[in-house]
Amino acid sequence: MDLKPHIRQVPDFPKPGILFYDISTLLAHPQAWQATVQQLEDAVRPEKPEILAGIESRGFLVAAPLALQLGLGFVMVRKQGKLPGPNVPYTYDLEYGQDTIEIQEGAIQPGQRVIVLDDLLATGGTMSASVELIRKIGGDVRGCACIIELSFLQGRAKLDVPVTSLIQFDS
Repeated sequence: MDLKPHIRQVPDFPKPGILFYDISTLLAHPQAWQATVQQLEDAVRPEKPEILAGIESRGFLVAAPLALQLGLGFVMVRKQGKLPGPNVPYTYDLEYGQDTIEIQEGAIQPGQRVIVLDDLLATGGTMSASVELIRKIGGDVRGCACIIELSFLQGRAKLDVPVTSLIQFDS
């Protein structure tokens, strides 16, 4: 199934000059959503993951049903201060400033094979930081996957693992 027609493009959101790629229309279409999960399953299964990591917040929507489909666990990578209990932080540079993401201590065991998921790959900063955070706690990141890739932003170049994207936008 061609998934691209199920992505709504919203101009000037969240601010003027930004074109937002909205997956809510994909999520609302049961056949398209099932096809999305199936295509992601086909893409990540060969990497033999033991657990999936979803990036806040739309990455949760991608990783959780895929983990269920694959019979795997799911862990969350969140912005600082959003997870209870002891957490492991990772601070990374943004275009203007820094941001910090966290994962719960013990969420991933040393050597455990992990796939990192999000809804969209743009500049690659958050996905790259998530890979580094998981490595920091001993995870073996086997790849990253997303529904949408804004290939003109070259985020894939920041990642040193295989990247799967189901839909690419070139401009």
